[in-house]
Amino acid sequence: MSKELFKRILSSVILIPIALFFIIKGSFLFIFFIGTCFCIIAYEWHMMRKKKKFYFLGLLFLCFSFTTIYELRFHISSDYIVLLIITIICVATDMGGYIFGKLFKGPKLTKLSPNKTYAGMIGGFFLSLIFLSLSFQYFEMEFTINWLFFTLLVSSISQIGDIIISYFKRLSKIKDTGKIIPGHGGLLDRVDGMIFAFPFSYLIILLGILS
Repeated sequence: MSKELFKRILSSVILIPIALFFIIKGSFLFIFFIGTCFCIIAYEWHMMRKKKKFYFLGLLFLCFSFTTIYELRFHISSDYIVLLIITIICVATDMGGYIFGKLFKGPKLTKLSPNKTYAGMIGGFFLSLIFLSLSFQYFEMEFTINWLFFTLLVSSISQIGDIIISYFKRLSKIKDTGKIIPGHGGLLDRVDGMIFAFPFSYLIILLGILS
């Protein structure tokens, strides 16, 4: 196992339970958690894109994205399950993309993000479905066809978000948005797909398409 892969897995093992704890607890603790994350990510975006195109648009999008996270936790659902499921899809997508991409390599997905491969894309879909199926068994929920399509859509948006942030990093000629997380770089590097997936999921649920 490479050092990079080991650091990535280790940081995920540490960070995921922390995030899940705040999601489940809700209340002031959750608001404090997402507020702290927003400040870190906004700072990383500022350092990456200050005095460059899309700087203010990016900040506005971050504000919208984090507002939808709050709405998903407190207003869209009566509990934490929906937000937790979306988070699980995004995390599984990221892990599947990285692992399958490293194992199978193959043709590149896009020039915007040269490290992304078709194998990684398929791996992201595959692992997100596996993780969600296990989660539904744990929560004793029915895995309907609507949830299947929702998972694939959220996984797709998460991967697109990853590519978009990778593109901005290339424009800014940097590898990582920060150094706060070993194996990932900055916090924005870790949640790049999520900040796109949450607003998308919020709109889908708000429109009643999932029900």
